[in-house]
Amino acid sequence: MAGVARFGVSLDSKLMRKFDELIERKGYRARSEAIRDLIRDRLVEEEWEGGDAETVGTITIVYNHHTRELDHALTDIQHQSYHQIISALHIHLDAHNCLEVLVVKGKSRDIKKIADHLIGTKGVKHGKLVMTTTGKELV
Repeated sequence: MAGVARFGVSLDSKLMRKFDELIERKGYRARSEAIRDLIRDRLVEEEWEGGDAETVGTITIVYNHHTRELDHALTDIQHQSYHQIISALHIHLDAHNCLEVLVVKGKSRDIKKIADHLIGTKGVKHGKLVMTTTGKELV
């Protein structure tokens, strides 16, 4: 096969057994597919850790909408970052709690700042940033 490199990997039998269990749970057809995904995952992580890479991701926050001035604070932060926020989804979880998912795109350092600002806002119960790549550099 042109363009494909083969290599061998030595693993402890217990580690290999756990890896095979993971492969089965995840539905991979072969170890090679799982190893490729692990390598891509690490390369993507390295890409956005640098700060300059164009990345995409989601910022998810959960908060009580009755918290005084919280809605306004979150909206202000989002308006300040309108170039990086592509889309926003707001869901009412119950009579008090809301979930917001923001789809973001931009330099990783800028996305991290926005996420830290939103998640660190007083009254936000939980938040998480999930970043990935635009896919341009992946094979």
